[in-house]
Amino acid sequence: MKKSLVLLGFGALCFSTACTKHEEVKEETAKYLVTSPLLQDTTITKEYVAQVHAIQHIELRALEKGYLEKIYVDEGQMVHKGQPMFQIMPLMYQAELKKSEAEAKYVGIEYQNTKRLAESNVVSKSELDLAAAKVGKAEAEVSLAKTHLSFTTIKAPFNGIMDHFEVRLGSLVDEGDLLTTLSDNSQMWVYFNVPEAEYLSFKTNAKANNQPNVKLLMANNEQFKYPGVVQTIEADFNNETGNIAFRATFPNPDGLLRSGETGNVLMTVPLKNALIIPQKATFEILEKKYVYVVDAKNKVHQREVAIGSEMPDLYVVKSGLKAGDKIMLEGIRKVKDGDKIAFTFEAPKKVLAGLHTYAE
Repeated sequence: MKKSLVLLGFGALCFSTACTKHEEVKEETAKYLVTSPLLQDTTITKEYVAQVHAIQHIELRALEKGYLEKIYVDEGQMVHKGQPMFQIMPLMYQAELKKSEAEAKYVGIEYQNTKRLAESNVVSKSELDLAAAKVGKAEAEVSLAKTHLSFTTIKAPFNGIMDHFEVRLGSLVDEGDLLTTLSDNSQMWVYFNVPEAEYLSFKTNAKANNQPNVKLLMANNEQFKYPGVVQTIEADFNNETGNIAFRATFPNPDGLLRSGETGNVLMTVPLKNALIIPQKATFEILEKKYVYVVDAKNKVHQREVAIGSEMPDLYVVKSGLKAGDKIMLEGIRKVKDGDKIAFTFEAPKKVLAGLHTYAE
């Protein structure tokens, strides 16, 4: 009876030991995929909120007082430089012109008479000079009257598109009253703000590439088909935001863009010695990004990383990792800090090439 109990106990012990060994073997066979950050030069596309403005956008105002007698154009119409747009009743200014012309004719006759008398030494030279001054004054009055009369016809100063009318036919307008606005949309100025660090990168890159192109993402999330060029950067940074204003010029031959639109400028920014990791290698705790780093003893340790830039499927790490670090790529939800793992290492270029987007 005692021998049977001993045999049973020994059997149970062997069974227990065998199970333990089997579990250990099972644990050892569970291998995780590990890689390293990729250190290389790359480019990223940054988006900046933008405002679209016409290259010329002006207010048209009345230059003289009077009733609005004619409107030659319509709202939204394309007009050409020199084309009449509005006519303010010119009768009073026509009368002023006739009066000044008559006065000029009168003093002209006086001058000729005085000149003949001066040649005969009947009158002094000073009287002749006085008559000549009266002629000059009268001619200036004629020129001024013609100018006032011309101001009653408002003409387009450049090719552009009419906005809505601020007045209606027959309205009494005063000097300086707003009639409408006119936009030259042949080219568009797109303004956007850039942080200081990205401005410095842009200036360094611009020296080598001479005014790099930018793209415009319109409000409907479609990309405008014509690229723009950054031609102007403001003189000073905004001390409150740390940004500086850029202005890109976009051709607009189809007239699709209008003044006042919004969108996003897409600008390619070069990154030197960027440290790139797959997004799926990270996890988030309280809005902070972490990775699992594998040490020399094959143990994993949770480490916080700071993300500098983001691309589809990829992060550019600003701090927290070095190029030679090993990080877990898969199974990050199955381990905890301090666990020892078995892993298979895969080169970072091979890992990134298998993602949807690869940084070149």
